[in-house]
Amino acid sequence: MAQEKKFLLDIPLKLILTDEGTSHFISNQKKLMRIKLADNRERFGISLNNFSPLSVQNMIMLGYIKNIEISMPEFVTRRQEVMDLSKVIVYSLMYKQFNHEVFNKIVACECVRKYNRSNPTQILDEQTVISDKDIVRLMPNASERIKKAKKEILDPIWKDIMLNRKYTPEERNLYLLMTEKFLDKMNLISWFIITKFAKDEGFWQIERELRNKLVEYMEKSQLAEYISLMLMELALNNENSNVRTKARKMFGGLYDDYETIVRDPKERIRIINQLVKDNELVYISWQIGGNSTTSVGNRGKLEIAIYNKASEFQEVKESIEAAMASSLRKKSLVEFYKGLPEGDSQDLGLNYLTYVDEACKKVSVRFESMVNQFSNDLTAIKLTFDF
Repeated sequence: MAQEKKFLLDIPLKLILTDEGTSHFISNQKKLMRIKLADNRERFGISLNNFSPLSVQNMIMLGYIKNIEISMPEFVTRRQEVMDLSKVIVYSLMYKQFNHEVFNKIVACECVRKYNRSNPTQILDEQTVISDKDIVRLMPNASERIKKAKKEILDPIWKDIMLNRKYTPEERNLYLLMTEKFLDKMNLISWFIITKFAKDEGFWQIERELRNKLVEYMEKSQLAEYISLMLMELALNNENSNVRTKARKMFGGLYDDYETIVRDPKERIRIINQLVKDNELVYISWQIGGNSTTSVGNRGKLEIAIYNKASEFQEVKESIEAAMASSLRKKSLVEFYKGLPEGDSQDLGLNYLTYVDEACKKVSVRFESMVNQFSNDLTAIKLTFDF
C-alpha cells in the first residue's frame, strides 16, 4: 500500500504551480512554460515525461503545486502507474493536512500556553515560523530524541491496532504502516514542541491530541485506495466510450457488432492510434486545495476532474461558459452510472461509488460528485473531497 512503488513513474505529467512554487522555481533559475489544460486555461508550470513520486509528494507538501494533469487515449496498459499517482496525491494532501491540524492542536495545549505566558518574546503559536535549520540547532541530538518520542507515541496505538478484531488483516497492515508514515512526514517544528515539553507535567495533553489525530488520519488513509480504484473505473469507462464512438466512425456501416471490433487487440490498437491522431483523449486533473490554496476553508480540498475530450475542446469550453444552456445536463454520479448502456460496467462503477461514499462518511470526509454531459456526448466528471 505504500505510495512509492517505483523510483520513477513513466507518465507524461503537467504540473501547474502555486505562486510559492513559481517563486521557488524562478529563484532557482528553473525555466517555466505556459501549459494549456484540458479546459483550455493556460497556466505557468512544468511538464515531465517521467517523475519521482517522492519529488511530487514533497512539492505538494511544500505548497508548490496547484494542479496536476495527465492525458491518455487508453488506461488499461498504464493502470498501475495511474493508480500509484492518484495515491501519491491523496496521501500527500493528507500528510499536509495532518501536519497543519496537529500543529494547531499542540500549540493550543495548556503546557504550551503556560510557556507562552512566561515567555512573551518566544511565543509558540499558529503564527510561529522557525526554519528547519534553526530547529536542528535548537534540538541537540534531534534524530535520537525524535526516534524516542515516536516510539512512545506509536506503541499504544500499535497495540490497539493489533488487538482490534474489527480490523481485517489488510486494514491492520495498512494502519501500522500509515501511522508511522504520518509521523515520518510530520513537520520538524511539531517535533521541536513535542520534545521540548516531553518532561512537562502537562505533556499528557499533547500526547492525547497527537494520538487522536493520528488515529483519525490512520482511518482516513484507506480512502487513497478507494479513490484510486474509483478514478480508474471512470477513466476506463471514458476510454471505452471513446473507442466505441471512434469504431463507429471508422467502420460505419461495415459491421453490425462493434463490441467484437473493440475487443479485437489489433483493431483496438488501430482505433487508439486514430484517437491519438485526432487528439481525442481522456484527461484527468487533480486540483489541490480547491479553488484557492490560501483560503483556510480550502486547504484540505481535493478536486478531481475527468474530461472526455474531443479533437477540439473549444465547443466544450463554450458549453461550460454557457452552463445553463439546454445542451448541458448536470446529474449526480449515481445517475450517470445508472444511465449507462448495458455492458458499460455500470454495476461495477456503482459499487466503487458506494464504497467511496460510505468510506468517506465513516471518517467524516465530505464527498461530492457531479457529471456534466454535453450535447456532443462529451462528459466532465467532477469529484470533490474535503479532508
